[in-house]
Formats: sequence, C-alpha cells, structure tokens
Amino acid sequence: MSTDHISTTTRQSLLTLYWPMVVIAALAMTLRPLLTSTGPLLEEIRLTTGISLQAASLLVVLPMLCMGIFPLLLPWIGRRLSENAWITSGLFAIASASLWRLWLGSSAALIASALIGGTGIAIVQSMAPSIVKRWYTQRVPLAMGIYSAALMAGGGIAATLSPVVAQHYDSWQSGLSIWLLLPVIALLLWWLRPKEILESKISKQSVNFFSNRRAWLLASYFGLANAGYACMIAFLPTYARGLGFSAESSGELIGIMTVFQVIGGLGAPVFSSNRLDRRPWLFFAVAIQLVGFAGLMLLPASLLILWVAMIGCGLGACFSLTLTVALDHLSSPKLAGTLTAFVQGIGFIITAIIPYFAGFLREWSGSFQAVWLMLLITLVIMLIVTMKFAPESYAKTMNYS
Repeated sequence: MSTDHISTTTRQSLLTLYWPMVVIAALAMTLRPLLTSTGPLLEEIRLTTGISLQAASLLVVLPMLCMGIFPLLLPWIGRRLSENAWITSGLFAIASASLWRLWLGSSAALIASALIGGTGIAIVQSMAPSIVKRWYTQRVPLAMGIYSAALMAGGGIAATLSPVVAQHYDSWQSGLSIWLLLPVIALLLWWLRPKEILESKISKQSVNFFSNRRAWLLASYFGLANAGYACMIAFLPTYARGLGFSAESSGELIGIMTVFQVIGGLGAPVFSSNRLDRRPWLFFAVAIQLVGFAGLMLLPASLLILWVAMIGCGLGACFSLTLTVALDHLSSPKLAGTLTAFVQGIGFIITAIIPYFAGFLREWSGSFQAVWLMLLITLVIMLIVTMKFAPESYAKTMNYS
C-alpha cells in the first residue's frame, strides 16, 4: 500500500471522527448568547426601556420556557418535518431574533425577541443530545462534554464581549445583535455535515415518559441543576454592579464563570467515562456549588471571583453529567433522545420558574441574599436525590430497553 494512500485514508478517518464534533460544537455555541448577552447590559437596557428587574427576568425565563415546552411536543410534532428542516428553522429563528435586536428600542420588543430566539434555541437544543448519541455511540461522555463545553463557551463569550461591542458602537443593541454571526456559521456547517451520518427523519416511534417516575426525577434534577445557571446569568451582573463593578467587569465575571463551566463540563464526563456510576462526580459538582453560593452570602465582595469560579465549575459538571446520566438509562439512541427531550422539557420549565421567583425575592427583600439562600436549598435537595442514580437501577426504573 502506498504512503499517499495511507495518508489519504488517515485524513478521511480523522475527518469522519472530528468533523461531526465541529458541527455539534457550532450548534451548541448558538444556544446561550441570546440569554447571557443581556445581563451585563441590563442597566443600560433598563435606562432606555424602563423595564423592571422582574420583567427583565423574562429575557431568561421565556427562552427557558420555550426550551421546556418544545421538547415535550417533539414526539407529536417532530415527525412532521425532517431533522434537517427542524435544525435549519431553529438556527434561522435564533439569527432572526439577534438581527431584530439591532433596531428594537422597547421592552415589549426585547421580550418578543427573547421568545422568538428562545423557540429556535429550544428546537436545536432538544435535538442535539440524540444527534450526539447517534454520531458518537461509543464516546457519549466525551461527546456530551464537548457539546456542554461549547454551549457554555458560547454563553460566556457573549457575556464578556457584549459590553465591549456595546461600548465601541455606543449602543446596547449592537452588543446584543452581534451574536447573529454564530447561528449563521452554525447553519453553514450544518449544511456541510457528513452525509453518511444523516438520519432523514425524526423517529416515528411513539414513546413518551410522562408515566415514568425515573424520567420525572431526572427532569426535576436537571431543572434544579440549571436553576443556578439561570439565576447567575440573569442577576450576577446586576449583583456585581451593586458591589461597584462596571458593566465590562460584570460581563467578565460571567466569562470567568464560563471558563470554569467549560473545565467542569469537559472534565467531569472525561474523568467519569471509565465507570457507569457518575454519582461521585455529581456529588462533587453539587458540593462545590454549595460552597460557592454560601460564599456569595457570607463574603461576597472580597472573594467574589473565587465563588463565581467554584459555582461555574459545579454548574458545568452538573449540566453535562445530568444529560449523560439520562442517556445512560437507555441503550437505543432514539429512545435515549426521547428521554433527554422529556428531561429537558420538564427540566427547563422548572428552571424558568426559579429566576422569575428569584426576581420577586430580590425586589421583595431588597437584596440577593434570599436568592442565594433559595439556591442553597435546591442544592441540598439535589445532594439527597443524587443517591438514587445507581447504574443497577436503570433497567428496573425504565420501561424500555
């Protein structure tokens, strides 16, 4: 066999292995900028639009609700269009919402853009885990780690750079709309994905998990696991500015949180990949958040960066591990995808409620202490629930193989 032939074969093998992951990472990076870009610019947005803090929480709450509702409808509406059509329409919705934000000037229009963009995010996000499982059946933990890390990186980059862009153009609208670029790039890469791994239609197998207790437990756990993230991106910049941070510095805090989210999101699945029992790492992910939120309550100003870093690491590990545990429950990529759609659906509805209630607590109490205490309570509940995720219980608790 010639050297040229070996070289060509090696390149094709590497392309087959890594190119789908590039596509997955690009899709993931579109899923958070719409949410995280508003927090660091919230003071400027409020001055222009007069939006209240609780109403501003809708900029996170509405996309989260969309992320909850669409996956629950997927078993019924998913079969009406191909996977390609759904992903394309989802990316188009995210891009359209970002583009609209370049001109809008009212709170109602801003909230409407969050609803449109949130619908697109929900479409792409609900389908991504099943794509990961289908393309990387033997490498699910690593692939989910990269997906989660890219998702978090997109959010952190947006939070960090949005104030910079807004200051450069003297327009908070520019800081929000610049993220139009990400769904456009993702759309081009999606169209160029390897043809041999296509699945032309969403599975027509009718399966739902509404009567399954384990599915509800996984969904509730996922919802609480994301509650801290939703509250941090909604309120951390405002909290930091109350401590004397500038808009740019508050956005950098989200960036710092994201760096450690990426570390946690990549590290935990990789370190747990040699064993099916993910509980030790889930315990670590929840416990480090407990310490971080306790620090926000007790020593907020002096060690803020440390607490944010710890919370970010725990959030990143929790997100990727929770989805991985859900995928572990079923061997079939199609059924596992349906389960994760259910988990994300119910989970994000729970997640959406919490920052809205947190906004109410903040305005009622006049400080963020009540918000951090609420999140501490949810983390204690998660520590208790984590014990139930023993691998030997998977077959018994699921009605499908």
